[in-house]
Amino acid sequence: MSEEFAPQQSDGNGRPKGLLQQMEELMAALNADLSALDADLQATGTPGQGRRQEGEAS
Repeated sequence: MSEEFAPQQSDGNGRPKGLLQQMEELMAALNADLSALDADLQATGTPGQGRRQEGEAS
């Protein structure tokens, strides 16, 4: 069996990025995507978790 490894990414200076730096960049990108999705949902008037629909008990 062969093992697959993620390709090493460089930081622009030819040095490979550390795993922590890659994870921070991925989390930042995910956060930006989620913020954009939240803005889109709020713009369409979709009810969120904090809102109760009519007839729902407390």
